[in-house]
Amino acid sequence: MKHKELAGLHRRLKALALLLVVLIALAVAWKWTPLRDWLDLERIVSLMQSAGTRFGLAAAVAAFAAACIAVVPLSFLTLVTIVAFGPVEGFICTIAGASIGGAGSYWMGRLLGREVVEGLAGERMNMLSRRLAGRGLLAVAAIRLVPAAPFAVVNLVIGASHIRFRDFLLGNVLGMTPGTLAIALFLEQIVTALTTPGPGSIALAALTLLLIVLGGWGLKRWMRQPGE
Repeated sequence: MKHKELAGLHRRLKALALLLVVLIALAVAWKWTPLRDWLDLERIVSLMQSAGTRFGLAAAVAAFAAACIAVVPLSFLTLVTIVAFGPVEGFICTIAGASIGGAGSYWMGRLLGREVVEGLAGERMNMLSRRLAGRGLLAVAAIRLVPAAPFAVVNLVIGASHIRFRDFLLGNVLGMTPGTLAIALFLEQIVTALTTPGPGSIALAALTLLLIVLGGWGLKRWMRQPGE
């Protein structure tokens, strides 16, 4: 093996070790510290509002980005941010924070390399990686429209798939905009449906579930098609 290849392997192994240490530390903190108790909607909304008041929206964007890299669920972050800052600022914060946090995970995937990421991600993500490799921007947008796995994990796979960074950023924004905009516009109706169950809320939940199932089925078929 050439010296250059050995150096590249050494860098990837160091990056992998660092990533594993971080993930293990997060798992330990989640199980044996009060971290889990902090993932309470009212508590986090209050903290976000306080940070936004004291330090401005940029602080909320930075916190959102860090939480994305730390594998906090994107849907939870989106809901908290829009509740805390309202539809306009919440939408801006969500898209900006997800783009910055996603970029961090993307470059981690690029650094680790395809072999390492595929070894960590499993067969489902390996299939996704093969489909992503030849489709660029539209592939990223499609994955954002119908989430196939945790946000940070998908970003690692995208980075390792050598999709151009520009395509990743544009696809991320294009794919996230419809769902985030819908939450921002209809949050009040969604909260009402969850807190006061009735025929209308049941119909809304059934429709949402149907759309998710159909979207997942369509994405699965797309990933199984031969590459273009």
